[in-house]
Order: sequence, then C-alpha cells, then structure tokens
Amino acid sequence: MAIKVGMVSLGCPKNQVDAELMMADIRKAGYELCEDAALADVAVINTCGFIESAKAESIEFILEFTTLKEEGRIKAVIITGCLAERYREEVAREIPEADAVLGIGSNKDIVAAIEKALAGEKTLSFGPKEDLPLSGDRILSTIPFYAYLKIAEGCDNRCSYCAIPGIRGGFRSRPMEDVLKEAATLAEWGVEELVVVAQDTTRYGEDLYGKPALAKLLEELCRIDGFRWIRVLYAYPHRITDELIDVIAREEKICKYLDLPMQHVNGEILRRMNRPGDEQTLSELVEKLRQRVPGIVLRTTFMTGFPGETEEQFEQLCAFVAKHKLERVGCFAYSAEEDTPAAEFPDQVEEEVKARRCELLYQLCEEMMQEKNAALEGQTLLCVTEGFDRYAECYFGRSAADAPDIDGKVFFKSSQKLRLGQFVSVLVDEVVDGEPFGTAIF
Repeated sequence: MAIKVGMVSLGCPKNQVDAELMMADIRKAGYELCEDAALADVAVINTCGFIESAKAESIEFILEFTTLKEEGRIKAVIITGCLAERYREEVAREIPEADAVLGIGSNKDIVAAIEKALAGEKTLSFGPKEDLPLSGDRILSTIPFYAYLKIAEGCDNRCSYCAIPGIRGGFRSRPMEDVLKEAATLAEWGVEELVVVAQDTTRYGEDLYGKPALAKLLEELCRIDGFRWIRVLYAYPHRITDELIDVIAREEKICKYLDLPMQHVNGEILRRMNRPGDEQTLSELVEKLRQRVPGIVLRTTFMTGFPGETEEQFEQLCAFVAKHKLERVGCFAYSAEEDTPAAEFPDQVEEEVKARRCELLYQLCEEMMQEKNAALEGQTLLCVTEGFDRYAECYFGRSAADAPDIDGKVFFKSSQKLRLGQFVSVLVDEVVDGEPFGTAIF
C-alpha cells in the first residue's frame, strides 16, 4: 500500500503554486496524494509568514498536526513555506516534533525530506532563495476550471512595512516562453480562468527585457485557445502604463477587473511606507482606468494604523474610499514585522486604535458593497458555476467581477443540472444579506 502524503497550503496564491509544484514531485516519487492531510501518513504544512495573523494560523495548523503525530495517527510532519524560510532554526527549535523544516530554496528536496522522515531522520534545509522552483509539473489544488499562473518571484519594492523581500528574495521574472508554455498546458487541462500572479505583476519583465512586459505577456496569453477569463492580481498603481490599460480594454478575454494594492492615500504615509504617490495621483489613476476601461472593477487593500497615522490621515483615507466607491476593498491593521524599517519607527499606533480604524473602514466598505450589489437587481451576469449549496438548494459561482477565494459569490437557481465550471447567464432577482441571488437563464 502506497504511503499517503497530504498537503496543507496556507497564505497567498503564490505559495499555493509552490505547493502544487511540490505535490507533483511527491506523486512522481510514487506517493499517494491524500486530499485530507489529517488522514495521511505524512503531512506537509506549506506555511505563510507575512503578518502576525498569518503566522498565528500557520502555527495553529502545525500544532494540530504534531498533535496527530503524538497520537500516532500520522507518521511525520514537514514544515515548508514562508514561516519556515523566515524563522528557520527557530521553527525547528520551538517545534521539535517536526520531522523536517525546509526553506523555500529547498522545496525541490521535498521527496528526500519525506523519505528521511519516514526513516526516522530529521531534515533542516535552507537552500538559496533563488533555488525555489518557478516551473515544472503541477498538481492543481484549485477547482479544475481555474488556475494561478505565477509569472515572477520575489520583490524589489522594499516597502518599509513588508517582510517579503527578506523571505522571498529579489524580484525575478520567468522567461515569457516558459510562462506561455505553462499557460498552454493549463489550457489543455481544461482551465478556462487564468489568474496571473506575482508579488508585483506590473514589474514583470523589467529584469529580463529592460522594460515592463506584462502588457505583451497578456496579449500572448489571449492568443492561447481555451481561456475564457484572464485575470490580473497584484498590479502596483505607480506601474500601471497606458499600454497595459489599452490591452486590458482591448482584449475580450481579459477580465475588466484589476487588483491595485494602494495601502493608503495620504502622501506622507505613503512616503514613510516607501511607496510613491498620493491622493491626487491615485484619484487620477482611478478616473483614468474607469474612463478608458468602462465598467472596470477595481480591487484594492488598505492598511490602518501605520506608524504615525493621525486621525486626520485616517479620515482622508475613508473619504477617498467613499468618494471613489471602489468596487472591492480589503483592509487590515498594520502589523509591526521584525527586520522591517517600519517596525523601528518611534511613533507606533496603539493596537486598539489600529483595530478600531480597521473596523470603521471595513464597515464603510461593507455598506458600499451592499449598495453596489443592490444595484445588480434586474441585471444579467455571466457566472461560472463553482458548486451547489445543499442548504440553500441553489448553485453558487462568480462573475468576472469576483476573483476566486477573495471576493464574493453569486447564488442562483437553475432548471437544468449544471456542471462544475459551467458558464451560465444569471438574472439577479434580489440581494439577500449583501449577496446577489438569481436564476440561470438558457
């Protein structure tokens, strides 16, 4: 009987792609992949280590599986991902029950680590960050009709609050031919929604070609048969070029949806974050995008309680959100991360103040979202079917305005049985608790 290996991947889609590459290596080595890691012989926890809440979640999962090991229900626990890379020997020291701790540069050694763990040997391996595999066979862990395409790794932006450059290393693009080859394979597998990701997608190609190449890459991706939606995440505002806007507007396959992590709008706060721009430049960008890409859905994230943020600066942020009525907004309280410049700033904001501001901004965004969804009544949306809700006795899915695992859902009844991944037109009948409900029309 084959040894079963289960993978738990936490954090962002980029980390999920790393897990999928490791899963392919594991299966090629003859192990059986187990969907529920708690029922496996070996559990691999691919951790996140970006901010405090993500670290806490990773540790919670690790302790859950080490407990299963102590109870004799699984044989080995292996820790990989950003937490393992960031804290290295500390993770091994504080969690001695783990059989292996691998930094991201040692992901390629996952099979050897499993073999040693099953033989009773421990592994601590932290290869150069640049050794992290960026391509290769993958086992998709997403719903089969969509997949993430990681076009680059690492980051050179050096935002003062962010630990990613220290964890993931410098920005490095994948060659375009390599990216297109992988995309073609995904299309052959039946993927219809391609989600383009990197720490900064708009920087793609600068290191290889001497200039940004995201617009060109998107044009080439649109030439591949099979894709219906191509979505772009993590596009930095100050790198949005006219060429990129033109491609998004022109190409039918590209979702009129753009993820723009703004973080704040006050010029002084952005300067201290080591990010360019201010309220005026961001307002001009929002208006330009809406003018040149009619109907575009803009998604962003904002941070509250950054060191030195005053009530007036926070109110400026809220006023910006209310004025521009951004379609999708996420917010989180600033987390002081060790080994980042911002963590050493003397004017840290009190925890309760950060949390209160985050809650106020969240409430504002929720109200706006409900208003926007209420306006959908009577409209017809093209949606992809993601599943069936047995309790509500209806299907659910997403429109092009919603990214997987990030944004909301559309719920709908259907007179016909639908398959997973099937695209259907949905007439929105009503909005319940902020979610659109409708009927599939054929």
